[in-house]
Amino acid sequence: MLSVELDFLQSQLEERKRRLETAIALAPDNANAEALLREVDSALDRFAAGTYGVCETCHESVERDRLLADPLICYCLDHLTDSERAALQRDLDLASALQRGLLPPAELRVDGWETSYHYAPLGPVSGDYCDLYPWGGSLFFMLGDVSGKGVAASMRMAQMHALFRSLIGMGLPLAQIVTEINRFLCNSALAGEYATLVCGRANPEGDIELFNAGHLPVVALQRGQVQLLESTSFPVGMFCDTAFAPAHVRLSGDDMLFLFTDGVSEAVGADGEYGVERVARLIGAMSPDCAAGAISACLEDLRRFAGRNPGMDDVTLLAMRRTA
Repeated sequence: MLSVELDFLQSQLEERKRRLETAIALAPDNANAEALLREVDSALDRFAAGTYGVCETCHESVERDRLLADPLICYCLDHLTDSERAALQRDLDLASALQRGLLPPAELRVDGWETSYHYAPLGPVSGDYCDLYPWGGSLFFMLGDVSGKGVAASMRMAQMHALFRSLIGMGLPLAQIVTEINRFLCNSALAGEYATLVCGRANPEGDIELFNAGHLPVVALQRGQVQLLESTSFPVGMFCDTAFAPAHVRLSGDDMLFLFTDGVSEAVGADGEYGVERVARLIGAMSPDCAAGAISACLEDLRRFAGRNPGMDDVTLLAMRRTA
């Protein structure tokens, strides 16, 4: 792990120790607090000995995501007991169910917009972010990818989901919302943790304001012509003083926006990577009569391209079709 991550975990453990000691002083017979304090002390002892993050059985590194999610663990996945494996699986199943519960309604239709998305995590949980949120006469849409994988990335994704919905509900301009999210991530994220992000607002007249922060291009299909809306800034969470510039596009009947994460563009087949250009050609060749059809066509083409090669990343797609 990076030294800054270890410093963060050590400070968290020291703070947890102080709180437990306070709780025990107020309730000396609290056996659960005393047991937890012993675990925290043991973890701090491993820091002092230089063995924190090392499996006590095989002496290999404990998985980074698991340490970030639970700083007390001292065994790698290969050396958990049967009961520990079962408990971990229950936790992952619950986290997966909770994360899927954050997804927007399937094939949402609102104010002249028809939407569809596909969300397929590589494992039980995902760092991909996808949301559709009708509010104040507009349809807000977000799609992104948190750096890293596993539980830690999924926790950050859940934070972004809650923050975006809270800030949208406050009626803030979209530019300010993106700036606030960036500031929060800069102040709270670990070193090297960031998120690529597309965030936009679509109104009933077909006008779209869109911010692309370090993410893949957004494909806009307008009257049969394809336009790529490229990133205009660094990802959120990298630099506190990043300026975010919007793009504006107007869609009319049967025009479409198509968004995707790098699990699509970086999929590998016999001819190399799938690539952004192939997505753009596919969307440009369509005359889609529904947003779901565009999602299905892309997934089918991706399956043909990749063949038997296993996917190596989460895959998320979002299509927004103008119906009015």
